[in-house]
Amino acid sequence: MFTQILILILGLVLLYIGSSLLVEGAATTAILFAIRPVIVGLTIVSLATSAPELLVSLVAAFKGSGGISLGNILGSNVINIALVLGISAVIRPVIIQKTIIITQIPYMIFISIIFWVLCFDSHIGRADGIILLILLAAFLIYGVTTAKEKENNSAVNKSSFFVISKNVFFIIIGIVILSYGANFVVQEAINIANKIGLSQTFIGISVVAFGTSLPELATSAVAAAKGESDISVGNVVGSNLFNICLVMGTVGIFNPMAIDKDLHNFQFPFMVAISVLLGLIAYFYQSISKRTGCFFICLFAIYIMASYLK
Repeated sequence: MFTQILILILGLVLLYIGSSLLVEGAATTAILFAIRPVIVGLTIVSLATSAPELLVSLVAAFKGSGGISLGNILGSNVINIALVLGISAVIRPVIIQKTIIITQIPYMIFISIIFWVLCFDSHIGRADGIILLILLAAFLIYGVTTAKEKENNSAVNKSSFFVISKNVFFIIIGIVILSYGANFVVQEAINIANKIGLSQTFIGISVVAFGTSLPELATSAVAAAKGESDISVGNVVGSNLFNICLVMGTVGIFNPMAIDKDLHNFQFPFMVAISVLLGLIAYFYQSISKRTGCFFICLFAIYIMASYLK
């Protein structure tokens, strides 16, 4: 058991290192091309920080561990809002841009509800996967059309070629490290769950989801400390969209799987409810205060305890 825990921790460390390299390479390149910070957070950074969820869920699905695969996504989306934004707000109150309040957060809520509806039949299949990927494409098209700074005349010069080359190297190395980390995490999570008698779904919701959410936590916390709320909030909203649309869409297409009906009693509604709560707070207050951040962290603790008891 001790060896398995060490390998699990090693896998989580690899996920963090790999995604950090991926975020550094992708975000730096995007900013070099004068893409607005909020769009960087919503798309480039979100995609990079969702890479652990994608690889872990794919590996788990192909190993026949659908509980870890889906639990990872449900848990990650709750953690992103409750823990990531909660901690970010405790560090420094998070200001939410009007465009995120009007467009991105409502779209995240819409996607969360659609995902739950698609899972009503307790199965995620190819048709469901295609629908989710189409919804992601619509989000990306919007992101691309609003990506450039309106008054930015910067151009990529020759010296930028070396920066881009370095960033591409970071991205490739990051993906390789992520793949190894994902395999370690899934395999040892399955073994530990079997040995201590916990369900694979709970392991996915708690340990695995927390591990794959470390990149979002690190990225958003650092952004909040620097006062870059655009990237902090955009990263969380975008990451939740990618988790559902890209990760579960890909899993649905390549490895359709059954879904535990019990998840409809608590985990699915909690994910939707906390997304709606974020939307209401954003609409009425345009920010997340330190007090609200503490409240979000308490909600996370309640979520974990309730998931364990169920």
